[in-house]
Amino acid sequence: MILIMTVQNPEKAPSRKQRLQEKQRRQLLAVDMVDKAEVKVRKAESELAVAVTEAVRVFGDEKSASEGLDMPVEAVQRFLAMALEAGVDPVDQADAAT
Repeated sequence: MILIMTVQNPEKAPSRKQRLQEKQRRQLLAVDMVDKAEVKVRKAESELAVAVTEAVRVFGDEKSASEGLDMPVEAVQRFLAMALEAGVDPVDQADAAT
């Protein structure tokens, strides 16, 4: 049997301050990662809202778009509301396409 012993030199051990700083650094990195991911999610939701708006226009109504997209009507309505909040008007989309 081989026994491995590690010796910790008290002079080399990180101080409480260093441990706290390292923990805070990791926490800030985690918060930064979440913030960046949230920005990506908001952008993707905005793009999806525009696409759903176009789908409703193409399919004719919310129910048909819901069935065609395999998406609950409530989700379609939520994305339509997001598109309206972002200033995307389904009527403008229809006029621009014709």
